[in-house]
Amino acid sequence: MELFTPELGLVFWMFIAFIILFFVLAKWGWPIIIKNMEQRADTIDKGVEYAKEAKAQLDSARADAQKFLDDARKQQAEILRDAAKMKSQIIEEAKKEASEEAKKVMDAAKVSIEQSRKEAELQFRDEVSKFSLDIAEKMVRNQLKSDKAQTELVNKLLDEIENN
Repeated sequence: MELFTPELGLVFWMFIAFIILFFVLAKWGWPIIIKNMEQRADTIDKGVEYAKEAKAQLDSARADAQKFLDDARKQQAEILRDAAKMKSQIIEEAKKEASEEAKKVMDAAKVSIEQSRKEAELQFRDEVSKFSLDIAEKMVRNQLKSDKAQTELVNKLLDEIENN
């Protein structure tokens, strides 16, 4: 069992070697290890800060993008409302112009019809008076065939002229 139980001298020298190694490491090794660990922690902290800043910038960019999208949607809606308004105005103007044109055409037609009616009426009167004169002439000729009838007619007309 000697292999498993160390002798006192071996333990003593191992203890001395351990203490020397401990002091060497404490003097030169641990400060370098601690310094590297602190640098690594600082690097990790800076990375976390950069990540937070990047996340904040990303959130800000997303908010700006959303704001631009909202503005674009509002402008689109406004443009569509203006277009609809312009469409209705153009339609109203076209209806108004068509109505005015139709009124002008109707007025011109009424004037033309009235003129045609007056011309027809004048022509009718001329025709009626011409027929009346022809009929009267034929009747007077029949009645005035005799000299006695002619004398009576002349006397009658002279009496009427004197009375007026």
